[in-house]
Amino acid sequence: MSPLSLTILLTVLMTCTLLPHQIESKTFGACELAQYLAGKSEIKKQDIPPWVCIATVASNRNSDKISMPDINGISDHGIFQINQVYWCTASGPAGKGCNSTCAAFEDDDISDDVDCVAHIYALRKMDGHDGFSAWMSAYGDSCSSPEKVNAYLEKCYCP
Repeated sequence: MSPLSLTILLTVLMTCTLLPHQIESKTFGACELAQYLAGKSEIKKQDIPPWVCIATVASNRNSDKISMPDINGISDHGIFQINQVYWCTASGPAGKGCNSTCAAFEDDDISDDVDCVAHIYALRKMDGHDGFSAWMSAYGDSCSSPEKVNAYLEKCYCP
């Protein structure tokens, strides 16, 4: 092998080795997300339509969505737009309320996202609030009325 070929080969190998692993993402259909949530014991059946609505409004059901940082540099992460201030660490080891990194919410495996939102929902309920109140920007106007929420699942979900 010539020195030039060896240099090219080493460059390609080093580039491939040093590139970060690509995160798999997924945009869920409304029916697909509802079906997934129906299989999760921590999500009540009557709460599936609001969760699908929140995911639609917050991220367009895109599992790798990261919001634009606010004025303080804070972002929301994943299909349910989980906030990094309270619930996940933006860098470093897993931690905060959901004992997770924010990056864990930015892939196609939404099981950890669902565990986290169920935890947040339960904490809000224990504090005497509507469990969905942590998502007021999505829930307030768009997802709090049954008519609006059920519209997302009219063609796919039979309660």
